[in-house]
Amino acid sequence: MKLKRKISRILSMTLAIMLLVPAMCADAFNFTPTSGYDDDGKAIPLKLYSEAVYMVNLDSGEAIVDINGEDERVPASLTKIMTAVVLLDKFKGDEQKLKDTYYSAGSEAFDELYDTGASTADIQPGEEVSCYDLLAALLIPSSCEAANIIALNVSDSITEFTDLMNEKAEKLGMENTHFSNAHGLWAQQNYSSCKDMATLCEYAISKYQVFRDIVCLPSYHMASTSYHSDGTDIYNTNLMLDSMTDYYYSYAKGIKTGTLDSAGRCLASYAEYEGTTYLIVTMGAPMEKLEEDVKKSEEDPDSIYGGDNVYYNLLDHISLYKWAFSSLVATDFVDKNSEVRDVKVSYGDGIDYANLKPANGFTRLWPVDISVNDVEKKITVYDNVVAPVEVGDVLGKMELVYKGEVLATIDLVSTTKVERSQVKAKVKIAKSYFESSVFKVTLTILIALIVIYSVIHIAKIQKKYMK
Repeated sequence: MKLKRKISRILSMTLAIMLLVPAMCADAFNFTPTSGYDDDGKAIPLKLYSEAVYMVNLDSGEAIVDINGEDERVPASLTKIMTAVVLLDKFKGDEQKLKDTYYSAGSEAFDELYDTGASTADIQPGEEVSCYDLLAALLIPSSCEAANIIALNVSDSITEFTDLMNEKAEKLGMENTHFSNAHGLWAQQNYSSCKDMATLCEYAISKYQVFRDIVCLPSYHMASTSYHSDGTDIYNTNLMLDSMTDYYYSYAKGIKTGTLDSAGRCLASYAEYEGTTYLIVTMGAPMEKLEEDVKKSEEDPDSIYGGDNVYYNLLDHISLYKWAFSSLVATDFVDKNSEVRDVKVSYGDGIDYANLKPANGFTRLWPVDISVNDVEKKITVYDNVVAPVEVGDVLGKMELVYKGEVLATIDLVSTTKVERSQVKAKVKIAKSYFESSVFKVTLTILIALIVIYSVIHIAKIQKKYMK
């Protein structure tokens, strides 16, 4: 009985695993962004300045571009996105509660920031500021004191607050991330990856309307306080949102910049155009103007290269959005209702084959300049299929392959019901037995025994007559 129960448990577990296996497995496919074609018709790769890039389509969840996306890097002020998320989780995104709750902090929130060049919203020690305005100060001008004030009010210490940040990172599956402060100034154990930050941004965007409302603002007026009777005007460090700059991109919706010598210029943003939304996180863009661009600024002082700084992180995002919105379209590769081939079925009652079709259709973003006919459909059907066969039984698979890279694997299922013929089965079993090596060996032994018996029997008869 114990053995029977063990077998039953194993079968149950096996069935559960089988039910969890998807009928279609779409593999990650990394596009190479292009800026056009040369005279020979070869694609010209888009020039990107950032060392790490991760771009995802928020509608489908498809990763579009992944360049060193999982590398652990210094995230700079992108750290503040997690600080915002911990605060929003505490208030469950309730905008009114954020506006009605006030935080302040003493020198412990400010001392480490003096003489560091940390970005600020001019909040003072002891100044009471609403949590909504602290959130705006954190995300718009990237206020470091706002980050510490939030941390010291949500938790008893910044260390305890970073524990909350890391717990959240673990829950979100941010495997290459660890936080050691709330503001993102350089620290040995403060690191993340573009892919992890994209996961965090996607969570914040999808869950909290108040987050979306704040990160898209080019500027904001903080309410008056005892220290600022007229309030405070703050301005977004993401110039893609500022229509008065050369970096303005009308489809951009935020999210956050980050800048440190050890990190380069970093940026998390998302943009929406005609119902399609992309999210990009980049890290490691150059801090200083490149030599080639110094020459451009001399030739054209009014160009985007003419100022003291060139924001290469912004240029990367704008270029990627323009490429994606103009070049990628949702493309159907597989029609789930089309029969693709048949498979031989043994022991069928009046029918010896089953027609197959894809278990699922397959649609994904695809460059308009690459034909779907360039994607190969590799079909494999199972050997030795035996009746009975039910409609929906998996009897093969289809792989979609582009330049040796598998885009997706799709199950092929039967559209034909094939009953089992008992007569055919018995005949087949008998035929198989007579053709088997077991039968041949048995027959050989039997013949040998008959021969031996015959020889012995004849010998006995001869001996009898000789007497």
